[in-house]
Amino acid sequence: MSNRYFELTDDVYIRGRWDLGTPTNPQGQEVDDWRFTEGTPLLIEEQLKVPIRAGDGRSLDFTEAGLKVPVVSDRVASILAELASKDVQLIPVEVEAHPERFYILVCTRVMKCIDDEKSGEVQYWKSEDGRPEMTGTYRAVYDMRIEPTRVGDAKVFRTWGWEGTLVVSEDIKRALERIGATGAKFIEVTGPAASTPEEREKRRRSYARREQTDAAREAFWRTLGTLDASAIIPMVVGGPWPGNRERWCVIRRPEGRTLLVTDGLSDYFAKREEPSVGFGLELALETDTVMKEVYKAWPCLLLQRVGDEVAEHEHVREKVTEGLFSMEVSGKKMPKALVTGEGRVGVLLGMESRTLPRHFAMPAGEVKLITVKALLPKELEYLLEHGPEGQAELARRFAASGEEHLSLARRKPVV
Repeated sequence: MSNRYFELTDDVYIRGRWDLGTPTNPQGQEVDDWRFTEGTPLLIEEQLKVPIRAGDGRSLDFTEAGLKVPVVSDRVASILAELASKDVQLIPVEVEAHPERFYILVCTRVMKCIDDEKSGEVQYWKSEDGRPEMTGTYRAVYDMRIEPTRVGDAKVFRTWGWEGTLVVSEDIKRALERIGATGAKFIEVTGPAASTPEEREKRRRSYARREQTDAAREAFWRTLGTLDASAIIPMVVGGPWPGNRERWCVIRRPEGRTLLVTDGLSDYFAKREEPSVGFGLELALETDTVMKEVYKAWPCLLLQRVGDEVAEHEHVREKVTEGLFSMEVSGKKMPKALVTGEGRVGVLLGMESRTLPRHFAMPAGEVKLITVKALLPKELEYLLEHGPEGQAELARRFAASGEEHLSLARRKPVV
């Protein structure tokens, strides 16, 4: 058997492709994504469904739904069942609006095989990082390489300590390529690291700058309340944010309030050597909504959608740094009280607050903290009718109500 192995990942750059959400149970509740990526068999007795996040798009043979949950077509499942039956569990799943058979691929083997020396770079959690439960485990693995002799007879497996990576043997790769499996992207993880010593040194300098930036921003967040490390919002790698990573923080505030903030719109630009504060802003949404799982709750979804708009459109960034600015985003999975007849939710950005500062200092410069306020449909209608004067009047009325920038779904409109 060949001793070459490949990371199997989702080719997210396919145009017109579908976008699958987190699997749900028969009651329509999202299930825990992480269960499917831990490398252990699961007992699933109910029929799971996978929603399509937006539109329809082209279906694929291999897709990472939700948070890296592999969903495969019937023909990919057949190959895996034939060539790697000891390594996989295939759980039937219904994909919204698609009658074909699909399966959640659960890899049931975890191999301790990452080669630290041959990999481009590995970083471990340290005791001073303040995450004692993570100390000694991988914090980051760049240009990963594995030691094939530690794999044994496994053909599909996850890497110990870095379980988000799914690895397949060369014969699995070839079999999937023979059938033209769509959506599958292969990255070799055997042989010498692709990066040069110069590239690794550049990455180390970049990481040092990133640590300095993270530390400065975290110090500021702590002045606003108590950082809740247990309320995890998974980071997204890539995308239009300056540092090619999308992060958020959860801050517990007085009176049972929770402050959700973007944590990376002020990163330095990853592709540039010079220091910067990225877009020069961060977004903040405060609510008293009780959230069992923050990253699945509507305030977090709303902040993420607004963050996407800000990151992707320069004219939006210009407007939000100049003063009050309103926009509309998708109302999917939002409270009905917030959603317009067109299925949208309005927000007002830049509301002044008596309890939040308007800016904070970073090593490379000043960053604006911009509040995000969810609007009720009547308030959005008023704003659209009256323009900038309507924005100013809404801001005045919100301040007078005592709610200011607070985002609530259950309240009376101020107009």
